[in-house]
Amino acid sequence: MRIALGILAAAFAASVHGGQCAATSGPNTAALVELYTSEGCSSCPPADRWLSSLSAQGYVPERVVPLELHVDYWDYIGWKDRYAKREFSLRQRKLTQLQRLALTYTPQVLLQGQDFRGWGTPAFDQALAKINARPARADIALELLPAGPGALSVRVRAAVLDAAQAEEAGLYLAAYENRLETRVSAGENRGRTLSHDHVVLEWQGPLAFSGSRIADERALPLLPGAQRANSGVVAFVQNRRTAEVLQVLMLASCA
Repeated sequence: MRIALGILAAAFAASVHGGQCAATSGPNTAALVELYTSEGCSSCPPADRWLSSLSAQGYVPERVVPLELHVDYWDYIGWKDRYAKREFSLRQRKLTQLQRLALTYTPQVLLQGQDFRGWGTPAFDQALAKINARPARADIALELLPAGPGALSVRVRAAVLDAAQAEEAGLYLAAYENRLETRVSAGENRGRTLSHDHVVLEWQGPLAFSGSRIADERALPLLPGAQRANSGVVAFVQNRRTAEVLQVLMLASCA
């Protein structure tokens, strides 16, 4: 299996040199960080800023892949978050139930699918080091294809390295955008200008594996007027029963 993905990686590497936009995952496990947040939540902006700061702190995508998912259950207090999606709220609740947590809250950080309250502390570095030291249990390859201005067209291939884990594994795809800004005029953050990075705009999955592999090509819609240069795609393989992330890969747009 590793040999097959090695051949695939070589093919994708060659396409990079040919001027195309592609990436493959590495031999060790990268960490997926999911921040569940809302523009209607007054305690969320510090977590938003922390997520945005990861790159400046030297956390490269080969080590950690951040995603910001806006939930819709804060919209009732007077400010409708334009990035919020019902499916993100449902995902957060499902993962909360899998961990048998007593409540769903914002801001909440999930690290490799598990509740993690030590973000912004040395505990994050310690947890990240342990995750990165593990051999990857899945391989992923991504390629962005030419597409219209309103979407990212992505080709993805993935393989679960232990065939026994493939039945419970699912592949997820997310399109994101950086450098987004909102002037909030109602709700708990009224009068504030909020900045966001790694905001998930489109989410697809779980896609089932055929045997231990999957190959697919999909269009991921972006926001009207989205800046392709600030956009990208994330793919990750997750155990649907335990929520454990086997591997994750980010590919920023090469536009």
